[in-house]
Amino acid sequence: MSEFRLAFPASVVAGKHRLTAEDIVLLRKHAFPEGIRTSQDVVAMLALNNSCPERCTEWNAFFVEQLAGFIVNHTYPQGSLDEINVAWIMRMFTTDGVVNSALELELILHVMEISAYVPGELRALALDQLRLAITDGIGGYKLSRAVDRRNITRQDVDFAMRIFRAIAEGGVIAVSPAEYGVLQQIEQATLPSANHPHWNGIMAAFELRDRPEPRRSRWLRIVDEEPVWEAAVA
Repeated sequence: MSEFRLAFPASVVAGKHRLTAEDIVLLRKHAFPEGIRTSQDVVAMLALNNSCPERCTEWNAFFVEQLAGFIVNHTYPQGSLDEINVAWIMRMFTTDGVVNSALELELILHVMEISAYVPGELRALALDQLRLAITDGIGGYKLSRAVDRRNITRQDVDFAMRIFRAIAEGGVIAVSPAEYGVLQQIEQATLPSANHPHWNGIMAAFELRDRPEPRRSRWLRIVDEEPVWEAAVA
């Protein structure tokens, strides 16, 4: 694997303890004037995120906006996701199925929100972060959860609906076996009487799909580049 070096001004910003709003202006203007468009841009963004322990809110918005836009709009299939995108997201932003930070979880959620199609495996991964917060007390969602309780709160209801809103239609939420399995695990880990009342309504709306989701072929590539995970974790 070739050695990766950040170019100016990203190399200077990466040496700082805290990313500031002024740093984001500098990066937008000089390092990424057209936004994140290549795999090398992605590697640079991840390196910056990992090198600076303190980050301003402007960085969080920049990170989510730019990486989500690249994943959905500048890789194949443009405007959507497929199983290869999902595998890449899992490899880049999870460890043994656990999303590593609240910021990376926000990125995944935003990717789902702006994509025309989301495979059930990605929704299952996102929903499993709620289970992990409740049963194991770990993960990016645990870090942003307002209260540490072993029951479903209003925040948890809002989190679940953010995941499923795009596929909720006519009072029915059609889910894949992977998603349904996570829902059953959450149900088993919590007491129905202690859960937020809206959770019961959500559970009643779920319907297991009879047929599996169609697999999408990658025989035609439009914008894809080589995977970047090896360089990104170096």
